[in-house]
Amino acid sequence: MSSGLPLWEVFIRGRRGLSHQHVGSVHASDAEMALRNARDLYTRRGEGVSIWVVPAASVSASSPDEKEPFFDPAGDKVYRHPTFYNVPEGVKNL
Repeated sequence: MSSGLPLWEVFIRGRRGLSHQHVGSVHASDAEMALRNARDLYTRRGEGVSIWVVPAASVSASSPDEKEPFFDPAGDKVYRHPTFYNVPEGVKNL
C-alpha cells in the first residue's frame, strides 16, 4: 500500500559496525523527514550511530541474471585478491 510519498532506502551503521547496512525503507516527503522516520523506526533501541537515506529512485542495481558477464572482467585482475597482501599480526580490520 503506497502512501503517495517518495520511497527512501535506509542504511544504518551500528555501534560495532564498520560500514552501513541496508535495513529497510521508509516513505517521506524529503530527506530530513526520511532521516527522522528511519531513526524512529530502525533505531528505537539506540543501536545505530549513523543513518543514511537514499531516494529509492536513485538506486541502480545489477541484475542477478547477468552476473556472469557483469562480473567476468574482474576475474583477470588477480592483484585484487587478498592473497597478494601480507596482513600484519594483530590487525583486525583493513
